[in-house]
Amino acid sequence: MPLITVSNISKSFAQRELFYDVSFEVDPTDRIGLVGNNGCGKTTLFKILRGIEEIDSGSIYKSRDLKLGFMSQSISEAGISLYDYALLEFSQLIEIENQLENCIAALNTSVDDDERQKLISKQDRLRNEFYSKGGLTYRSMTKSVLLGLGFTQDDLNLNIDLLSGGQRNKAQLARVLLSDANLLLLDEPTNHLDIDAVAWLEDFLITCNKAFIVISHDRYFLDKVATKIFEIRNNRFYYTKGNYTTHIELTSSQNEITRRHYLNTQKEIKRIYGIIEQQKRWNQERNYVTIASKLKQIERLKETLVEPEKEQDTIGFNFKVEKPSGNDVIIAENLSKSFGDNHLFSDVNLHIKKGDKVFLLGANGCGKTTLLKILARHENPDSGTIQYGANVIKGYYEQNVSSNLGDGTLLDVVYDTYPHMNFGEIRNAMALFLFKGDDVYKSAKLASGGEQARIQLLKLMLSGANMLFLDEPTNHLDIGSRAALEKALESYDGTMLIVSHDRYLVNRLADRILHITRGTIKEYIGGYDEFLAQQAEEKANIAVEKAEKSDKPNAYKQKKEFISLLNRTKGRLTRIEQSINSIESEIELIETELANPAVTSDYVKVMELSGELENKKNELNSLYNEWEKLALQLEELQNEGASNVK
Repeated sequence: MPLITVSNISKSFAQRELFYDVSFEVDPTDRIGLVGNNGCGKTTLFKILRGIEEIDSGSIYKSRDLKLGFMSQSISEAGISLYDYALLEFSQLIEIENQLENCIAALNTSVDDDERQKLISKQDRLRNEFYSKGGLTYRSMTKSVLLGLGFTQDDLNLNIDLLSGGQRNKAQLARVLLSDANLLLLDEPTNHLDIDAVAWLEDFLITCNKAFIVISHDRYFLDKVATKIFEIRNNRFYYTKGNYTTHIELTSSQNEITRRHYLNTQKEIKRIYGIIEQQKRWNQERNYVTIASKLKQIERLKETLVEPEKEQDTIGFNFKVEKPSGNDVIIAENLSKSFGDNHLFSDVNLHIKKGDKVFLLGANGCGKTTLLKILARHENPDSGTIQYGANVIKGYYEQNVSSNLGDGTLLDVVYDTYPHMNFGEIRNAMALFLFKGDDVYKSAKLASGGEQARIQLLKLMLSGANMLFLDEPTNHLDIGSRAALEKALESYDGTMLIVSHDRYLVNRLADRILHITRGTIKEYIGGYDEFLAQQAEEKANIAVEKAEKSDKPNAYKQKKEFISLLNRTKGRLTRIEQSINSIESEIELIETELANPAVTSDYVKVMELSGELENKKNELNSLYNEWEKLALQLEELQNEGASNVK
């Protein structure tokens, strides 16, 4: 039974329509990604589901079993530690725990047999309830979630009032994940998380026994966790099975089908109108009968006519290099940096050459932004030297952009940086970044995070820099804008050094990754997936070296081979499940097209689609057969193999 059923709901603010005729169901096992451009209504939809925002029309049915989990707007508690704040999610268990302690204290002092018997009965009842509700594990689970989200052991004792904004958001996310809710509404949960914490969150969501809807612009994250995608686009609601990549493929295919059908139907209507004009010229009674028949045919065709959706506005730009740099762009030797007792890194040596696309990765607080600033000469190292090559023109994008935009309008911000440009040129450039009409006169102080980010990118585009230093450039950008930025950076002729948690961006652009850990930097060749593979290989090699030194190398080798086989089987199962979801969605599309009246009259098209449908169903059957074999193999490995290799 669905947890929530939404039927034909619509929502507008003043004259602005957000969405209309939205219908969907959320089942107890659903893992849903909610996507759409900034301002399309995603957060408003969450507020509607929570019951704090009214709908204009439609209906929402919520199951009696529904327990919603969501992040609060603020933390009302004060004066307690981070750990105690997270434990508030288990207030019922804590109360049972207190009652048990009171029972034990009373038993130690009571001398009346009847009273002692009542206390023993109460103690048994409370203990059973405590165990059944997770009393033995809730404290360790709370610590595990907090540490998984990137807090340290020392952070657990921090006063909740002293946490930064990002830390408070993570603390609230921990409460949501620890709650007994069966449907989680997660609005940009990966904000303020480093890559390791996001990977932990992915594993948690994949394995937790809860349904969730997650708003995110992180495409790598959506590909990992989502099995359905909801999208709000051009005020309409779209739904597909599968992860984000599958969603893009299927919607693109459906849009192309709709476009072809629209053009062919328009062409057919035009042809029939030609016949009508011809019949009118003959001016005989039977011709008017034909005309009436043809007009009815046109009306039927118009009823099936679905206009293709308009392309959404996206950033359209590219970074142009004013003049090329020399082959050696940056040579850094023996760099080190500390802030008081906080030692970030030492003995850092880098050689960045023309055309390199280098990414700095590492946990929050490891010094990525500081190193970027040092290399861009925005900050001084404690020791070491930095040498720029010939003709290096640098451009710097700062993560916290709001402090740099000043007090004027957005138009002023750009004009003050490039006074040699006239207002027409500046407005044309701003239009590429979706600032149109009166948008350019908006106060810089009132601009949203996404608008501020676009202004910074615009200024960078106009700079002509051949060496870009970018600190989290995709933060505050929606998926469409991120894709446009990636395309622009992909075709950029200069050199790039980028700090980013956007694994999709790293995968697409990086030819080198510099990973900062424990104050040192290690280089990896390739994108993010290659980085993970190389790290896994390093860990395996270290484990093998340890095993070779141990007394039981054969046992270790046996265990390593078993784990490798187990992981390969799990990985193949996951990939097959994704393929099954994708093919089922493709079959659904083909069957929908076959039901289209315009297609059923086209014998050749019907035969073509029927053949494609049969191939897809055969492919699906093969995948199901392989899935069954692998599922059985996995069960045997888990039940028998693990017990033999310890």
